[in-house]
Amino acid sequence: MPQRIYSFHLAQLGVLGVGRALLQPPRAARNPGLLHAECLAPMRLGAPILAPWRWRLGTLALFASWRDEEDLERFLGGTRLGERLSAGWHVRLEFLRRWGRVAALEGLPAQVRETDPDEPVVALTLARLRLLEVPRFLRWGKPVERLVRDHPGQTLALAAARPWRTIATFSVWRSAKEMLDMVGGRSEGVSGRRRHVDAMAERSRRGFHSEFTTLRFSCRSEHGTWEGREGIVPL
Repeated sequence: MPQRIYSFHLAQLGVLGVGRALLQPPRAARNPGLLHAECLAPMRLGAPILAPWRWRLGTLALFASWRDEEDLERFLGGTRLGERLSAGWHVRLEFLRRWGRVAALEGLPAQVRETDPDEPVVALTLARLRLLEVPRFLRWGKPVERLVRDHPGQTLALAAARPWRTIATFSVWRSAKEMLDMVGGRSEGVSGRRRHVDAMAERSRRGFHSEFTTLRFSCRSEHGTWEGREGIVPL
């Protein structure tokens, strides 16, 4: 049986194109082999919440799971949205590990293999916010954004959202060890290294989300450029 794969895309679609994708994301019924898709509007980590430049206006982020790589290729070459996304940047991913749960991605095991500490990894967090918890989430989440943004171990990091409750983060790390050191507050020489630990302790005390998962992947391949950069994943 072909191995299920995942993809994460960034592309310039213009404000109207992004709005259309947020309102009408790809559906499995119309895209053979598509298992799930999340269309999101990317944000700059650490920027003030109300600052216009926090939002990457006109840019779409898409995270999707596919039955196999041929189905992804068919989407990129045979649909209007796919063709526009293929002009941007994307990575094709193999699932490694899950923590937490989101119903839309039901069925993922906790882990499929051990991660080599020196292996580059890609991390994605997907959550459905409780609206009454948004002020607390922002209070504890903004310091973590700055930690990840300024961490020397990441090569790309951003947040993304879809109104009104879906929030995500996406990051590429030079090694699993550097990512895990950040998560565990062990990054020597990094300012505010305990911010993620403190935020997770607050989340355990009282949750911010109705659903929450963090997924770890290895990268099969990288395609295109993002803001003039290529080779973002140190393969």
